Amino acid sequence: MYELNQKMDSSLKDNILSGLTVALALVPEAIAFSFVAGVEPLIGLYTAFIIGIITSIFGGRPGMISGATGAIAVVVVELVISNGIEYLFAAAILMGILQILAGVLKLGKFIRLVPHTVMIGFVNGLAMVIFISQFEQFKVGHEWITGSELYIMIGLILLTMVIIKFFPKITKAVPSTLVAIIAVTLLVKFMNINTKTVGDLASISGGLPKFHIPNVPFGLDLIMTILPYSVVMAIIGLIESLMTMSLIDDTTGTRGHGNKECIGQGFANVVCGLFGGMGGCAMIGQSMLNIQSGGKRRASGITAALSLLAFILFGSELISMIPISALVGIMFIVVIGTFEWSSLFMLNKIPKSDALVILVVSVVTVFTNLAVSVAIGIILSALVFAWNKGKKITSTTTIEEDGVKVYILDGPLFFGSAKNFLDLFNVNDDPDKVIIDFLNSHVHDHSAIEAINSLTSKYLSNGKDIHLRHLSPECRELLRNAEEIVNVNILEDPNYHVATDSLA
Repeated sequence: MYELNQKMDSSLKDNILSGLTVALALVPEAIAFSFVAGVEPLIGLYTAFIIGIITSIFGGRPGMISGATGAIAVVVVELVISNGIEYLFAAAILMGILQILAGVLKLGKFIRLVPHTVMIGFVNGLAMVIFISQFEQFKVGHEWITGSELYIMIGLILLTMVIIKFFPKITKAVPSTLVAIIAVTLLVKFMNINTKTVGDLASISGGLPKFHIPNVPFGLDLIMTILPYSVVMAIIGLIESLMTMSLIDDTTGTRGHGNKECIGQGFANVVCGLFGGMGGCAMIGQSMLNIQSGGKRRASGITAALSLLAFILFGSELISMIPISALVGIMFIVVIGTFEWSSLFMLNKIPKSDALVILVVSVVTVFTNLAVSVAIGIILSALVFAWNKGKKITSTTTIEEDGVKVYILDGPLFFGSAKNFLDLFNVNDDPDKVIIDFLNSHVHDHSAIEAINSLTSKYLSNGKDIHLRHLSPECRELLRNAEEIVNVNILEDPNYHVATDSLA
């Protein structure tokens, strides 16, 4: 219904208008995440401006929007409650330092370890998180709105979605999302419709963020207090940012720079902590809204950040007039465009293990946080891979003229296949002379070496002569009694490394 990866021109005008649209959507998000973190709304708004402007200039992914996020907010709320807001600023600085180190050490490349099934689960899970989070706007305090107020809000949400869908058929000169915000705001204003607006959430009026060194006692106690929070914040921030970057790469057919993004995010969070911010990372909802609206250049993110600052300094009264329903409608469009609908139809067409990974990551993302869901997804995918590879080790046997039995192995030998490897042999029924040929089998780790040792010990204890062909020099070095059991073929023996602490 809504196509995000359509081919769009990305002129400067498109990027500026897209940035303005994103800035309007950032306001309620920043305010909401401030409440989650237990800090004043202006802190969330300052965070969105500082991180947004710095990552747009120095980050590794043009068009990606960063700011205050719920993933970071849920981590820091305990720190704010137990130690106060000054410790939050210090934790944001340390978070940024850790992220800069990750970029300098070029750890951004490890995002390639995230399987495609985990990415699909991540996207679907975050789409559901964005969708569910919008229902907080249907409450006043802790009570759900009802009656005419509810019907008006639903009507305005639907109107917003219809405008976004059909306005591009009239013209694409202006982003339909911006048109929808203006149209619904004017409708509510001039028809005097009673509905919740941005101004009902909190005041966004303020001055420029001020330089502020955290008022905390510097020392080892401070580090021990904030380090656990900063590590989690840094990991979550980088994972969410790098995975959002990968999603935008796929959507736009371009490529971002992971290590540069790590450094950009880290620098932004250090500055954020020094100017009274709570720390943040990339925002998938706003990033996809920006791409959808034509914002593929750095100008879009810079415009969004500067517009947000302008709202704080000069335009708080105008922004306060925007109906929340218009912003909810925009985010519902983002959800529709973000969710991988095709994954629902391919669940019964892909391996059950892949379908399980997608479902698990999606559900865990909704109920915990991104770092946990991605970690579980990677571990689950690795176990599935190991299980499948472990089943693929096979052997063919031949009997030579002198009665020697030869096992020709095929497939990887590692911890996942060690048991299947041992099951290939029948020590009691084999002749007195046996050769095991590893030419088509790669020995990967210490578990494989131990399996070979165990097998050769069985043959030797039964008084049978066994030889191993085509093992790497490292394998021969690690095998016990290697001189008795290894046939060395200088011309054909492979040379590769084995993952084991014995040679580390």
